[in-house]
Amino acid sequence: MMERRRMDVALLVLFLVHLATSLEVPLDLPQPPTITYQSPKDYIVDPRENIIIHCEAKGKPHPSFSWTRNGTHFDIENHPSVDMRPQSGTLVVDISRERAENYEGVYQCTARNKHGTAVSNNIVVRQSRSPLWSKEKIKPIVVQEGVSLVLPCRPPAGLPPPIIFWMDNNFQKLPQSQRVSQSLNGDLYFSNVRRVDTRSDYICYARFPHTQTIQQKQPITVRVLNQAPVDDRRPTFLIPSGPSSSKMVLRGDKLEMECIAEGLPTPQISWTKISGDLPSKRASLLNYNKTLHIENVSASDAGDYRCTAKNQLGSVHHTIHVTVKAAPYWISGPPRNLVLAPGENSVLTCRASGTPKPTITWYMNGIPIENSPKDESRKVEDDTIIFAGVQSGSSAVYQCNVSNDYGYLLSNAFVNVLSEPPRVLTPPNKVYQIIRNHQALIDCSSFGSPVPKITWFKDSRSSILQEDPYILHDNGTLEIRVAQAQHSGKYTCVATNDLGIYENHVYMEVKEPTRILKQPEYKEVQRGRSVVFECTVKHDPSLIPTMTWLKDDGELPDDERLIVDSDSLTITDVTEDDAGVYTCIMNTTLDHDSATATLTVVERPDPPTDLELTDLKKRSVQLTWIPGDEHNSPIQKFLIQYEDSLHHRGYWHNLTEVPGTKTTAHLKLSPYVHYTFRVLALNAVGFSNPSRPSRMYKTEPAAPDENPAGVQGFGTEHNNLVISWKPLTGLQSNGPGLHYRVMWRQKVVDSEWTTVTVSNNSKFVVSGTPTFVPYEIKVQAVNEHGLGPDPAIAHGYSGEDLPIGTPENVHAVVRNSTLAEVFWDPVPSHLIRGHLKGYKVYYWRNHHYKHSPHHMEQDILTFSGNHSHGMLPGLHPFSLYFFNVRVYNGKGDGPPSSTQQFKMPEGVPGSPTSLIVTNSNLDSLTLEWRPPHDHNGRITGYTLKYQPVNNSNDLGPVEELALAANETSVTLPNLKYSTRYKFYLNAKTGAGAGSAISQEAVIIREEGSTQSLHPIARSPALGPPHKAGPFGNISSLVGEDWALISWEYWGQEKNFYAQYKLNNSEVEEDWQKEFVNDSQNITLKGLKGGLCYRVRLVALGHRDQELHHSKELLVTLPAVASRQVDIATQGWFIGLMCAIALLILILLIICFIQRNKGGKYPVKEKEDAHTDPEFQPMKDDDCTFVEYSDNEDHKPLKGSCSPSNGTVKRDDSDDSLVDYGEGGDGQFNEDGSFIGQYSGKSASRDSAEGHESSEAPSPIKAMNSLNSFV
Repeated sequence: MMERRRMDVALLVLFLVHLATSLEVPLDLPQPPTITYQSPKDYIVDPRENIIIHCEAKGKPHPSFSWTRNGTHFDIENHPSVDMRPQSGTLVVDISRERAENYEGVYQCTARNKHGTAVSNNIVVRQSRSPLWSKEKIKPIVVQEGVSLVLPCRPPAGLPPPIIFWMDNNFQKLPQSQRVSQSLNGDLYFSNVRRVDTRSDYICYARFPHTQTIQQKQPITVRVLNQAPVDDRRPTFLIPSGPSSSKMVLRGDKLEMECIAEGLPTPQISWTKISGDLPSKRASLLNYNKTLHIENVSASDAGDYRCTAKNQLGSVHHTIHVTVKAAPYWISGPPRNLVLAPGENSVLTCRASGTPKPTITWYMNGIPIENSPKDESRKVEDDTIIFAGVQSGSSAVYQCNVSNDYGYLLSNAFVNVLSEPPRVLTPPNKVYQIIRNHQALIDCSSFGSPVPKITWFKDSRSSILQEDPYILHDNGTLEIRVAQAQHSGKYTCVATNDLGIYENHVYMEVKEPTRILKQPEYKEVQRGRSVVFECTVKHDPSLIPTMTWLKDDGELPDDERLIVDSDSLTITDVTEDDAGVYTCIMNTTLDHDSATATLTVVERPDPPTDLELTDLKKRSVQLTWIPGDEHNSPIQKFLIQYEDSLHHRGYWHNLTEVPGTKTTAHLKLSPYVHYTFRVLALNAVGFSNPSRPSRMYKTEPAAPDENPAGVQGFGTEHNNLVISWKPLTGLQSNGPGLHYRVMWRQKVVDSEWTTVTVSNNSKFVVSGTPTFVPYEIKVQAVNEHGLGPDPAIAHGYSGEDLPIGTPENVHAVVRNSTLAEVFWDPVPSHLIRGHLKGYKVYYWRNHHYKHSPHHMEQDILTFSGNHSHGMLPGLHPFSLYFFNVRVYNGKGDGPPSSTQQFKMPEGVPGSPTSLIVTNSNLDSLTLEWRPPHDHNGRITGYTLKYQPVNNSNDLGPVEELALAANETSVTLPNLKYSTRYKFYLNAKTGAGAGSAISQEAVIIREEGSTQSLHPIARSPALGPPHKAGPFGNISSLVGEDWALISWEYWGQEKNFYAQYKLNNSEVEEDWQKEFVNDSQNITLKGLKGGLCYRVRLVALGHRDQELHHSKELLVTLPAVASRQVDIATQGWFIGLMCAIALLILILLIICFIQRNKGGKYPVKEKEDAHTDPEFQPMKDDDCTFVEYSDNEDHKPLKGSCSPSNGTVKRDDSDDSLVDYGEGGDGQFNEDGSFIGQYSGKSASRDSAEGHESSEAPSPIKAMNSLNSFV
C-alpha cells in the first residue's frame, strides 16, 4: 500500500512539473525575500582586518534583516563595534576596539517581508592563527653512510594548516630526488644517506596563507660518516607502516596517498589499483612517484590500492583500503522558486543524496513545517511538497535542509501566488548579430501568472515558427542550430496567458564568418635576417576587424624590429630571442579566427671547445672535443684540419670528417710532421668558426712509406729519354734529406739498370738513346732514415722521328657522284719510327678535267689509328680528283705515297641562279633565267612548269615546256587576264633533273593600260594590335600606286573591309576603309609610290559589328618615275619662264637700290650683309615677296620607306617642275647660277613636318611657289 502511494505521488509530481517553471519575478511585483549573497559556511577571517559577514537579499517590499549567534538572537544594539549596512543584512565588525576572537561563533541571517522569511546557511566564523615555533635546541644528527634518515618538521597547528617546505641558510630550496623527498606531513625522508648530505642548514619553513607569514624551525645539522660501509638491502617502507592501511575520503575532495621506502640502492615506487584501473584523467603521480593524487573523488574510486617499492635485492608491497563517503549533494539542483496563479497546482522538490543517506527536513518561513499554520492546498511527501489549488495570500518561503554526518545543504525556495498579465522582459528592437553556420539563440524572456505561452513569427507572420530549423525552448528562447543568410530578418515574440497578450520585436542579422585564408607558415631563418609571417583574412564587411599577434601566447615584445601590418608581421634583424610560436588572431565583435606558426632562429654552430689529444702513438692520436651551441640546427658533421708548422706553417689542411653525433676521432698521422689540430662544425647554415688549436704533437722521422707517383718516360728529341715523376710532399717525405734514385734500362733481355741520384727535381734527361726504343723505368724515394719501398716498373719510349715509310698499293673506288673510298696498305711499324697516330689523305680537284698541279687548293682528311681505307665525302660531281696518302706519328707526317687520281661521274645540276618576269602584256609574259652555278655535268636542257593559282591558293592544271640547254628566256602567250601564276624551272644533266626555282606573277589591267608587274612579296606582320583570329596566309602584290591584298579566312562571316594608313601615322582616325565584295582579295588604289602602308583586314558580323581583326601587314610601294609630259620643250612654258625670270630680275634691282639708300657701307658691312640667310634671316625692312602656298606636299612623310637620298619624283601633276633648292645643300639652277644660299622651306612643309625655324622668303622660293601655283 505504501509503495503504491509513493508511485501515485511520483506520477503527480511528474505531471505538475510540466505545469510550472521557475521564473524570475520582476522587482516591481510583490514577492517574498530571496537571499542573493552570503558568506561561506566555513569563514576564516584575518585578525588584522575588520570582520565582514555578508547577507544580501531582495524582495518586494524590500526585506528586513536579523541575525542569530550560536543559536540565540544577536542584538546589534548591544555591540557598538558591530554595524549593519543600510538596505542590507551584512555585518561589519570593527576590530580596532575589540579582539577578533571575541566574535568567533556560528552566525545565521534572516531576511523577511510580509510575504515570507528566508534564512542563510550557518556561517562558522573563526580567526586565522599562525603560532610561533616553540624554541628547542636540536642536537646534530650523526649517521653512517647508506642508512635511512627522517628529519621531522612538526610545525605548530595553524588555521588553516600551513604550507611546508625545506630550504637552506641562503633561502634556496634543498634539492629533492628519488632518494630524498618531503612527505605530505612535511618531514624530510632519506631512503639512504650519502656523504654529500652532510650540512648544517636543513631548515623547515611553514607559510600561513591567511596572514602571509612564514615561521622557521631551528636548523638541523646532519653529519654522514664513512667508517664502516653499509651493505645493500632490500626495500622497507618508512611510511605507511605495516602491510596495509585504510583511508577515508569525501566525494568531490582530492585523495592523496603516499609510500616512502628506504633501501640501498634507492628503491623505485609504483602504484596499482587492485580492484580496477586508475582513473587516467584524474590520477597523477607526484613526488617521484611516491604520491598518488586523484582529483574530484567519486564513489568509483573506492577500493584497494597497492604501492610497490623495488630495487635489485627485492621488493615490498603495501595495500591501502580507500572508502568514499559523501556529504549531501543535489541530484537535480536545489528547489526552484514557484510563481503560481490562484487555483494552479505545482510541486517543490528537494532531491539530494549522500553517504550515508541524508535526512530531509522542511521549514516554512524559518519554522519547521509541522509547526506552521495548516494549509489544505499543501501536502508534504518526504522530499516533495505538493500544492493543489493555491489561493491568494498563501505566498511563503520554504526551506529544505538535507544533512548527514559529513555536512548539510540548506536551500530557500518561495511560492509566490500572483495574477499578472504577460510581459516580455527582453528589450524591444534588439538586434542579434549571428555568424553564418553558428548557433542562433533569440531570447524572449517573459513573465506572467499564469505562465505565458510563447509563440514566434518571422517577417510577415505568415506561420508560427515551430518546425525545423527552428527549436522553441521552455524559457521562450528560439534556437536555430545552423544560421544561414536567409534567416536574417524581423522576428516577433508573442507572450499570451489568460489575462492578456504582449508582443516584442527583435531583429537578426547573419554575418559572414571570419576566416584566415593564408595562414602563417613555419619559418626557419638565420640570425640577423628578416622574416615575414603572412596572415590574410576574410571577414564580413560590416564588422570591424582587429588583428592581434601573440608570441608564445603573450603580447609581442615592445620592439621596433617587429612591424605589424594589416596582413603580416615582419621581424627584421632576427635574434635568438625572437624564436617561438607566433599566433595571428583576427577578432571581430562576433567571432574570431586564429592560426599559429613557429619561428626557429638558426645560425652557424659555435666552434668546438676543449680539444684534447690522448692515446699518443707514433702514427696515430685520439682527438676529443666538446661541441659548441648548434643554434637550433643539428650539427651534420665535424671537419678536422691540421697545420704542419714544420713544412707549411700558416696553412691548414683538411684531414678527415666525422659525423655530427661523434665528439672524438682516431687520426692516422705521418712521420716527421709537427701537427696542430683544429675542428669546425657544420650545420644546415654553414661551417662554424674554427676551434682554438690543440697543442702541438710532433711525430718522429722515418724512411719514406711511398715512392713518387706518375712516373713516365718519353722523348723530346729523337735521341733522348725524359724520365719524370710527381715529387713527394713534405708530409710524404717522412724525414729530412729527401732525394730520388732514378733507374732505367732498355726493354731487352739481360740489360743492366743504370742508376742516378736526383735531388730537388722531378725529372731526369737521358741523352744518346736510339730512336723510339722501349725502356723500363723506376724511381725510388730516399731520405736520411732509409729507402722507400721497392718501386714499381714504369714503361716508356725514347724520342720519335718522322716516318720514313710510305703507304703502298694506293687506289680509290668511286661509290657515287659525291663519294669515293680510298684504299692503301699500312706502313710497317719500324718505318713509322714513333707512335702511330693515323693516316692522312691529301686530295684536290682539277676543274673540267684540266690538270694543273700548281696552285691547287688541297683538302686533308685524317683517319686516326691503324686504318687501311677511308671515305672521302662531299666531292663535286663530274670532276677529276688527285690524291696521295701519308702516315703520321707524334713527330709529324711521313713522305707521301705516289699520287693517284679518280674521276667523279655526272650528278644532277643545282637550281637556276635566277628567274625573273619581264615584258608582261595582257595575256603573255616573258621569263628570263640564268644557268645553275653548279652544273655537275653537261646541261642537256630545262623544264618549265607553270599553273594558275586562285584566291583560295588552290593550284590549277600544270603546263610543262621542255627547253633547250642554250636557252635563257621564254615568252608564254595565251595567259589568262587578272590571274596569278606560279612558275617552276629546273635544269637537267645526264644524271637527271636538279632542284627547281619558283616565281609568281599576276596579269592585271587598270584604266585601259597594262601595269608593269612585280613579284608577290610576303609582308612581315607588325602587330598584332588585335588577336589575329581566323585570318591566315595574308599576302600582297604591289604596283606603282596600288596593292593587291589576298588572304584566307576560316570563319563563317562573309563581309569584310580592309583598313590602311601610312606607316608613320599614330592617329587612329587616319585609317581608311575599302569594303570587299564577297571575295578574299582586294586592290587598294590611289597609293603613293615609295611610301610604306600598314594594312589590316576586318571581318564583320551581325549589324556590321567588328568581330575579328587580322594581323597588320607592312606594304611598301616602289619609287618609280611618273609618266609626265616633258613640259620643258613646250613653247608656252618657255615663254612663261622668261617672263618670270624678267620679273625676278626687276625685283632684285629694286631690292639692291633699297639696301644702298643713305650712302655707301664699309666693305666689312657688305660682307656681313651677304651672310647665309640660313643663319641670319632678313630683317623686316628688307625687300620681301608674297609667298604662295603649295596645296600638295610632295615630300614623303617622316618614317616612310623612301630612297635613302630623300628624293621622290612627282606622279600626280602634269605641269609641275622638279623642286629647286630643296634641302640644305647648294644646288645649281638651269642657267648654272648657284642658288643654294637663298633656298627656303615652304609653308606647307612647315605645317606638315612641324614648326621649324622662321626664315625670310627668298626670290628663288617665290619662284618655286609661282611654279607650283601655275
